[in-house]
Amino acid sequence: MKNILIIGASSGIGKALANSLSKNGNQVFGTYNQTLVESSENINFIQFDVLDSELDLSFLPEKLDGLVYCPGSINLKPFARIKAEDFLSDYSLQVVGAIQVIQKVLPLLKASENASIVLFSTVAVQKGFNFHAQVAASKGAIEGLTRSLAAEFAPSIRVNAIAPSITDTPLASKLLASEEKKEANAQRHPLKKIGSPEDIAEMAAFLLSDQSSWMTGQILHVDGGMSSIN
Repeated sequence: MKNILIIGASSGIGKALANSLSKNGNQVFGTYNQTLVESSENINFIQFDVLDSELDLSFLPEKLDGLVYCPGSINLKPFARIKAEDFLSDYSLQVVGAIQVIQKVLPLLKASENASIVLFSTVAVQKGFNFHAQVAASKGAIEGLTRSLAAEFAPSIRVNAIAPSITDTPLASKLLASEEKKEANAQRHPLKKIGSPEDIAEMAAFLLSDQSSWMTGQILHVDGGMSSIN
């Protein structure tokens, strides 16, 4: 049994991952910001603000085997309409938030024999898409952070990131608000479908497991083939 902390476990990929890990006997500590969620067997939910400068993680055990940082945003605008504070807001949530949590739990991860950190990027970092400057800028920083921390934390802590394409989660609900939009997005992918939270959660579960014990510093593209197939 592993002790896993999932930041943002109340919906989407985080929720799917929490359910998968708990069913396999792991102890999950899941946080939520606004969406109230009740704890269940093997999942303890805690309200938590990642941007709070005084992070209270006293609810965690003395040893942590895995950390997954899920909070993100999808703000698509023409570059000329994006304000500097918009970039800063995304960076604070997706990069600074992750940094603060990692720094806080680092002693707990070091107490594990094979700890793993999983972060999230996006296919838009590797592929250039219209109106994705705000998204790609923050997630590009996540990819750099992933590789840097993987080098610094080796061999005791592995650090990898998943770079999905559009996934059917509440975060992407505006982009998938109708069957027509879902089908149009599906057709943009070589596999002709959009991702599900479970698709991404299964990869995250693998990266947390001992089966991926020889992997670190990797950006895993789970994107229906979009990043590598024309």
